[in-house]
Amino acid sequence: MQVRDAQIIRLIERIGEHYRTNISNRFIRPALLQLPLDKMTWDLIEVLTEKIEQYRYQGFHLDELYRQVAATARFVSLTRRELVPSLRNRLGNGSSSGPDKVLRDMAINNFGSNLQLLADLLNELYVNLVELDKMDSHGHKPLYMQMPELGDIGRQLVGG
Repeated sequence: MQVRDAQIIRLIERIGEHYRTNISNRFIRPALLQLPLDKMTWDLIEVLTEKIEQYRYQGFHLDELYRQVAATARFVSLTRRELVPSLRNRLGNGSSSGPDKVLRDMAINNFGSNLQLLADLLNELYVNLVELDKMDSHGHKPLYMQMPELGDIGRQLVGG
């Protein structure tokens, strides 16, 4: 199924912009790269957060979007558990001063709430995709129910 819904595309754009600006920015990225995630997971996150131009007009494949959401949910869960409690220590005091130090401190101080906003946006995207999937299933099992990797998305995004 090709997803071309304008609301979903806008939501994916918001997720990408938020991720690039507030999660994977130049101050936080060095700590993110220390997370134990495989290359496939990073690739799926990158497609969701940085490659929207490739899909804007041709549409997204629903199964690929589900995989991207699942990978990003794994990232959120792992980051919440492994990185948020020790982010400041992992990044050290740094050698930056002046405006860079202020921006770095802001990025670190707001990282937990920015990660939560990413989780909320991902959850909203997932709920919209499931609704679309249910409407399109026409009497057969929706795709999200056939993908085991989506089983604990809610727990990963809520933080349980």
